[in-house]
This record gives sequence, structure tokens and C-alpha cells, in this order.
Amino acid sequence: MDLESTDPATIEAVLVTDKGPLVVTFFPEHAPRHVRSFLTLAQQGFYDGVAFHRIIRNFMVQTGCPHSKKGAVGTPGSGGPGYQLPAEFNDVPHTRGVLSMARARDPNSAGSQFFIVHGDQASFLDGQYTVFGKVEEGLDVLDAIASVECDFGSSGERSKPKERVEIRGVELRPRQVRETAPTQQEGGQ
Repeated sequence: MDLESTDPATIEAVLVTDKGPLVVTFFPEHAPRHVRSFLTLAQQGFYDGVAFHRIIRNFMVQTGCPHSKKGAVGTPGSGGPGYQLPAEFNDVPHTRGVLSMARARDPNSAGSQFFIVHGDQASFLDGQYTVFGKVEEGLDVLDAIASVECDFGSSGERSKPKERVEIRGVELRPRQVRETAPTQQEGGQ
């Protein structure tokens, strides 16, 4: 897929995980740099083999750190692609299934790590982190990942997975047309 000539709004990504596929779509109108960076890294195979290194059930699951790959040197959660993105905070709320970029304290420090909101909402993150996509299919897979038992990590947070769950690969493909349930205005009951 030629990312230079393809509208990112017409692309979806299948994150093939150990727990099943997560199909995600993107918000290039809200976070164009973040979407472009994610798609480029995915196409280059950057995300192949990264683990979900931070899991907090009913809040979020985090991945995208190259230090989480098997055999990698470095602390999972501390790596990136070698560059940082300027924040693209937007008005998309942090609700279940939303993809948002992880970052350090500096708002302009996002790179490759991202999280998927597991709980119904995490509105305290709104305007603080860049939302760039959402899960279209595979919320059951998100639930399975979020259900992995965790230990306390070095930060004192119970978020270090006891079971390794990784992204085996990312497939970019044309965005599929999905049927939505009709609303009452459209003739639904």
C-alpha cells in the first residue's frame, strides 16, 4: 500500500495478537501526524513482536515499545522509534476501544507507544493525550488482553502482565464498509 498517495481515512489496520485480531480505523482529521506515523511504522514492521507491556483492566492496555520484543535490551515502556511527535490533542473522548498515544511528561514526547482504552470511559485523559483511532472489530479480543493477570511492576502499579501477549503483525488494508444498527430516525424501533 502506498501511504503517500492513500488517504489514511480509507485505511484500516488488523493488529494480529496472541488473543485474536483487533481491527482499527483512524482519525487523520484529528491527528494527522500520529496516524501517518503509526501507519508508516506498521508498514515497516516496527510493531511486529511488540508485547502489551502494561495492562490495567477496566482502564487500558498499552503496547508499541520496541524494548518489549523478545530478546530486546531495555526496559519495556521506555523505548520508541527514535523520534517524538508534537501533541495533536483533540476533542475525541477517551471511551472504550479508543486508541491514544502514550507519552512521557512532555506533551510532545509521543513516539510509537499507544494504548487502547478498555473501560467505558477515561475522560480524565481527554485533552492530555492524542486520540488517533478506534477499534472497529475485536472488543472481545481487547477484553481478553485486559483480563490477563498482572503483577506489581517497578512503578508500584499492578500492571505487569504475567502472560506475554504480543502483536504478531499488522496488516494494512482498505477500510471495510460496516453496517451499523439503524437509529430511530432511520426507521429503527
